[in-house]
Amino acid sequence: MSRTPSQSEITTIVDGVIRERRSIRAFLPTPVPRETILEILDVAARAPSGTNTQPWQAIVITGQKKEALSKELVEIALDPTRDAEHTQEYSYYPEKWIPPYIDRRRKVGYDLYGLLRIAKGERELMNRQFARNYTFFGAPVGLFFTIDRVMGQGSWLDYGMFLQNVMIAAKARGLDTCPQAAFCKYHRLIARHLEIPDERMIVCGMALGYEDTSRIENTLRTERETAAEFTRFME
Repeated sequence: MSRTPSQSEITTIVDGVIRERRSIRAFLPTPVPRETILEILDVAARAPSGTNTQPWQAIVITGQKKEALSKELVEIALDPTRDAEHTQEYSYYPEKWIPPYIDRRRKVGYDLYGLLRIAKGERELMNRQFARNYTFFGAPVGLFFTIDRVMGQGSWLDYGMFLQNVMIAAKARGLDTCPQAAFCKYHRLIARHLEIPDERMIVCGMALGYEDTSRIENTLRTERETAAEFTRFME
């Protein structure tokens, strides 16, 4: 006879999954069943959205389709002439960086490259590491998320909640993820490979699979400000 978990047990499990989620940058080639991917996306679709518009659309790529796209993306990313032909479709990062955001960005970069023993100024090694984004860091599953261009800023906020749900649902099933805005620069090329219609734009990509625990980059743990530091109470 099954026992209903207590509220404290549920809290511990849910909080644990959220805290354990992190961006993984090296995956095992172990396949992920299609049924599991659909399960994850079904759970994620319980995210709230303004007037229940549900603005998300997902594309799942594996096998030869993923390999063909990754191969072309890596070739372009490592070729300055070809890379210069591609531009971002929307601004993910600010045009002008200010503290504390620039400091946090620099720290995660220094920490990652430090683990990989890539010294400051080793531009070619940095570029090759960054280009691993386009292989989904070796994950067997690549996800792309699109949104109809007619949707407003509020729908992008809704989308963020959906994406968080995807990552939490994956983690709850023993899988890991890495959300990747790096793909957005090559939106035209990706749209061609994946037959994305003109009325839709790419929000981001995401790697999905099982963490390769032998890889040093996966020991990276990013820091977070505490709630007491970013919260004000007013009565």
